[in-house]
This record gives sequence, structure tokens and C-alpha cells, in this order.
Amino acid sequence: MDNKELNSKTLEKELSWLKLVIKTRFNLYFEQETSNKGVFEIVPPNLDRDSSVYAEIIKYYKFSFSERLLIALTLAPHIRPRLLDIFFNKNETTNRGFTEFGGIKGTTHGGFIPTGETAAFLIAGEDIGLKIELMHLLDASHVLFKHKILSLDDVKSSEPMLSGALVISEDYLDLFTFGIAKKPKFSSKFPASLVETSGSWNNLVLDKYAKEQVDNILSWVNNNHTILEKWNLKDVVKPGYRALFHGPPGTGKTLTAGLLGKSTGKEVYRIDVSMVTSKWVGETEKNLARVFDMAESKDWILFFDEADALFGKRTSTSSSQDRYANQEVSYLLQRTEEYPGVVILASNLKGNIDQAFTRRFQSIVYFKMPEAKDRLKLWEKAFGNNIDLDHEIKLSEIAQNYEISGGSIVNILKYCVTKAAQSGERLVTKAFLMEGIKNEMMKEGKTA
Repeated sequence: MDNKELNSKTLEKELSWLKLVIKTRFNLYFEQETSNKGVFEIVPPNLDRDSSVYAEIIKYYKFSFSERLLIALTLAPHIRPRLLDIFFNKNETTNRGFTEFGGIKGTTHGGFIPTGETAAFLIAGEDIGLKIELMHLLDASHVLFKHKILSLDDVKSSEPMLSGALVISEDYLDLFTFGIAKKPKFSSKFPASLVETSGSWNNLVLDKYAKEQVDNILSWVNNNHTILEKWNLKDVVKPGYRALFHGPPGTGKTLTAGLLGKSTGKEVYRIDVSMVTSKWVGETEKNLARVFDMAESKDWILFFDEADALFGKRTSTSSSQDRYANQEVSYLLQRTEEYPGVVILASNLKGNIDQAFTRRFQSIVYFKMPEAKDRLKLWEKAFGNNIDLDHEIKLSEIAQNYEISGGSIVNILKYCVTKAAQSGERLVTKAFLMEGIKNEMMKEGKTA
């Protein structure tokens, strides 16, 4: 039996339990006959011998009656929304819904979406003491919210905290249903994409100092648990690691970030700066918060390419726009400081990055244009596999004569093999190669 089948069987039992709790609470509230004096008498399903992902997570956290009920309540709109239709009961006295039930109606969803007030009604009824205890369960410091299992939507400052929608995270919805957490999709709400590479460290050519800095990042990722926990330095050394990659385009910044993730088994997400930044006040912070909040529970490596737009120098506060821009930089500074994983900023020019950030980097890695001997290695790696080279081509001469980055060399390779395929042969001629070099040089405003 696969994860989906195991989860579905477990969720059937869990939602049947939720249904009974709801029925009992309504009977108690409306003073109708019931065999239970309280909802806590309704014992949740025993999961001791249950091997579903849902059961394993419940057992791992040792969730209580109330905690399990919160999870079941947030799952219901997704997999059995009719369970909550009873909350649409109308109060005949006021000709409107019952205030105690809470809940909201979605924009496209026709069913009942629970709020913190809904949870308070189910668990505590009219018991004020139990409601106060529940407010602790809904606090940001509680494991349900700290580990991003549930969230309670923000409300206006003038409205009760519990009136926010109580929502299960997409990750845990996937885990509790499919049995696996799906990778987040790139969107305006999640402006980041997974960086994957089929390359290896052999594809990267760095000078000695840059390699030492990259090795230091690699060492931190592999050993930070030992440093912080086993050596008991967590009160002295902050858990996160911040690095700046700077240098001309095509010199290996993105490849290095991808290889760091590949080598350590961590996913690397590249933040799309154009989708993060917004002209609307406060939206940039919200867009970034979504990425940071999701990343914290997964230990991703966050890679801000072309970071100047987000982490650039702060301006004088002569206008309201300047002040808001500076607030965004301050927010970024705070979130990168607090992030427990690795944050990498990439820029073509180090001088464009605000000094408030550069002072806080543990590593600053300069990816310089490769020298002739390094360019030769890059040419040989690119054209050394399954490529028939014209005997007139001398890669040592090409490497000596043209100052080109590794990224440009790969572009030239692609141009050459495309031309070769068009001609019907695998041979890369000197004419193809020189055309490719010319194209790349023109992109940079140079002449071949």
C-alpha cells in the first residue's frame, strides 16, 4: 500500500472523529441530548500501529487532543468540506450566523473556512479558561506554527486575533495527503526557482583564494551542527551563514551555488529579484517573507542573483519613496541575519552592495575573469567531450587571445554544435568557432 492509500485510510478515521467532536459540541451548545459531558471524552483514533505519513508526524510531535483537532479542522475544507457546513447555521434571533462559530467564506470556495474562533468554539465552548489555553496553542511560538504546519492569518489591529483564518500549510497538506511534500511552484506568491546542475566541481575553474572561500562555506554547511551543538557554541556563533559572490557575468557564481547544494544535499532556490520588488509599499517585504518563512523549515540555500536591486546602497531619506526603500533594505538585513541557513548574494560589482550587508558576510568571494591558463582548462573541458574539432583549431591560442568567461565558452560551444548539426556533420570548424567567439564578444561590447 502506498503513502496516499495509507494516508487516506488514516484521514477517514481522523475526520470521522472530527465529525463526532463537532456533533457533540453542537449538542452541548444547544443543550440537546448527548451521551458525552464534553468533547474531550471523544477519544481520537489510536495511531500506534499506523505507518501512514500522517500518523508518523502526529506521533513524532506527540500532538495532544487539541493539537490534533486543529490539524483535522484545517484539513476538512480541502478533503471533506461538507463536514463544516453545519457552521452555516443561522441564529434566528439575529438573522445572521452565530458569532461563536467564527469562520469565513472564501472568494471561490463555497464552503466554510475555519478561523481561530471556530477552533475555540470546538475545543472550549463557552469555557473562558480553555479559550485562554487555546490562545497559547495558536501562538507563533507553538510548534504547530513555529514549524510552519499551521498559520493564523493576520487581522486588522482593531479586530480579535482569533478571527483570522486558520490554515494548514501547503507542505503539510501534501504530506498528509500524498505522503510527500511537493516542490513549490514559481509564482508571484513564491518568486523563487530551484537551481539544479548536472555539473561537478571539475566544471568549475577558480583561483586559489576563491576556492578557499568556497571550501569554507562547504565546511560550514557540513559541520555547523557540530560547531553549534556538540561544541556548545550556539550562544556565541550565530547559526546562519552569509556570503557574497561578486564578479563579471559567466564566471561561475550560479554554478557554485548549485554545486554547494548538490554537494551537501540541500536545495538551492534562486530568488527572482524582479518579482520580489514592488512599487507598492510593504509588498516587497511580504514577497520576501513568503520565501524566508518557507525556507527556514527546509534549510534551503537562498541565492539572490543580481542582488543589487534588493541589497543596494541606501539613499538619503529626502522623500517618502526613499524612506520606504530604506525600510525594505533594513527588513532584508534583519531577515538575512535571522535566517539559520545559508544566504548567498550575487552581484557583478561588489561596490553596489550596501555596506551594512558586506560587514555581515562571513565570506566574500571574487569570481574574476579566468586567466589564459584557466581559460584553456575551460575550453578543453567544454570541447573535449564528443566533439570533433577542426585540426586548424588550437585551443591554447584561442585561450591566450580571447579574454572570455566560462559561461561565454559554454555559449560558444552551443553555437558551434548547433552549426555543426545544421551542416549534417559533427565537425566544429574554425569558422564556426570564430563566429561563436565574435557573437559573445559583441554581447559585451568588444570586438573579436
